[in-house]
This record gives sequence, C-alpha cells and structure tokens, in this order.
Amino acid sequence: MRQYLNKVTTRESLSVEEMENAARVMFAEETTDTERGAFLTALKVKGESADEITGLVNVIREKSLTLPQKINNVMDNCGTGGDGSQSFNISTTSAFVIAGAGITVAKHGNRSISSKTGSADVLEHLGVSLSLTSEQTHEILKENGIAFLFAPNVHPAMKRMMRVRQDLKIPTIFNLIGPLTNPVELSTQLLGIYRRDMLERMAKVLDQLGRKRALIINGAGHMDEASLAGENHLVLLEDGELRKFTLTPEEVGLPTYDNEKIKGGDSKQNAEILHGVLRGEKGPYRDTVLMNAGLGIFANGKAETVQDGIALAKESIDSGAALLKLENLIDYSNQVKQGV
Repeated sequence: MRQYLNKVTTRESLSVEEMENAARVMFAEETTDTERGAFLTALKVKGESADEITGLVNVIREKSLTLPQKINNVMDNCGTGGDGSQSFNISTTSAFVIAGAGITVAKHGNRSISSKTGSADVLEHLGVSLSLTSEQTHEILKENGIAFLFAPNVHPAMKRMMRVRQDLKIPTIFNLIGPLTNPVELSTQLLGIYRRDMLERMAKVLDQLGRKRALIINGAGHMDEASLAGENHLVLLEDGELRKFTLTPEEVGLPTYDNEKIKGGDSKQNAEILHGVLRGEKGPYRDTVLMNAGLGIFANGKAETVQDGIALAKESIDSGAALLKLENLIDYSNQVKQGV
C-alpha cells in the first residue's frame, strides 16, 4: 500500500492498473484500517480520477457474485445518492416504468445511507425479496425483465470496508461508485450523481467500463436525479463520444415543481408513493418519474429523443405494464419464500 499512498499524497493519479493493484491490497485481510483510511483520504484530497474510479470498480466487480449466464441489452438506472434532497425513491419507481417499456433492468441498490429510505428498504416493504440467489435473480430477470440486486448480497467483499468508512465520517470514492459496481454486464445506463463537476469524469468511467450508451445526470438543485425544478445538466455517452447538454421540464412538455414537492418519507410512505405512481396517480411524483423514466428509455436507445422516451414512459404506466413488472417481482419473491 505504501507505494500507492506515496504517489497519491504527492497528488499524482494512479493508472487503472495501479488502482486495481492498490484496491486488491486495500481489500486484503492483512491491510490495516489505518492504511485503508489513509489511502481513501489521500484520494479524496487529491480528487479521484476516472482511471482510479475505473480501477476500483473493476476489482469490486471481480469480487462480486455474478449471474450464471449473460443476458443481452441490460441497463441500470441507479443514482449515487448523497444529494440531501430527501426525495421519494425516484429511480426505483422509474425502473419499473422503464421495464414496462420493454427494456431489461438489473436494478442495483442498497438500504438507506444518505436518504430516509433506500431502494432496498422500499422494495422490501412492498414484498420484494432481498436474498435471491444468483440463479434466482437470473431467472426473474430473464422472465420478468426486471430484478433487484441487493448490494450487500452481491458484494460480500465490501464488508471489510464498512468500519473504516464509518470511522472516517467523510464521503470517499466509495460514495461515488455504487451505481458503477452492478455485477451484471450492462450495455447501457442512466447514472445520477450529486456532483455536477463529476459528470464528464463519470461518463469517461462508463466508457472504460464498456457501456455502449449512457446518460449521466445532475438535476436542478444538484439532485442525483432529473428534477422538474429547473435546469438539469447531462452528458450523453455514445460509442465513446461525449455530448453535454441541459434540459428543462418545459422543453419536454412537463410542468415545473419545486423539489419540496417530491420529498418522501419512511419506507411505508415511499412504498405508497411508488405504488401510487405505477397505478396512474397524477401529480408531481408521476411527472418526476416520467422525466426520469423517459431519460432512461432515451439512455437505452429505445427512444430517439427524450420526448419519445417520456411518451413510452406514459404508455408503460397507463397500460399497467409497469405495475405488472412490480407485481411479478413480488409474486416471484413469495414463491421463493414458500419454497415453490
């Protein structure tokens, strides 16, 4: 660890290969928490490069539990969290809408870290199992077009980092990489991030990770989701090329709402919001999901424009297809619990 720590403390960035080696040392049992904490702090002070983020993600994914077989054209729409908005579970709700539009979604997520309710909390409340095996996850993903991958289940090696992260009490590189570590081989991705200065950097990471197409968002109010409160900043990655642009709700025919209008609550409240949106209830929650699901469909390439993506998102909800995806996931979870 010392050679990598010395380099980072002199504000030199590591290559992908160097970061992979450093990450393997960091996860090694004989490495002390003091060494881990020093390395993570030095990285934060220097500023994490695209190569360093890619290197760490590669090592986490090589230590992850994987599906028994590859499924083609899978996407995820996870955000980093950390925006402090206390919003309802936007990306989780949007995932079912995207799946209802005919796109396979491997929804990767965790319990609450910086928000009141994480994706795992709200889905567990709805009856979705968090403990499916790799084989069961593969089966439901193939049959239903959407499955949930609970991060602690698929990343057992991360347990070794929990204590040092809690002791440091500051955001580190690990607060940026959650959406990047999905163990499923993704073709496309919608990635929300709370740091606007990281948009292009994260696009470069997704390119290095092999995404054919991806959309990276920092919303109005610096949310890690698209917001209807004003101007959203985005970077589109397509075949290695990056395109920056901004988007307002007016440009895609959606109303404007202050971010206060989309605040959530505990897992019970957020489950009710999610279920209400999928049942077709109108209002700021639905409109926010339409924007985010529409962007997800556009990120996947199924829609040529964001407006077309939003139209497909509306159809997914209003036809009942999005709700059916959730109900199938709950039914499958119940069958697993009952040993059927």
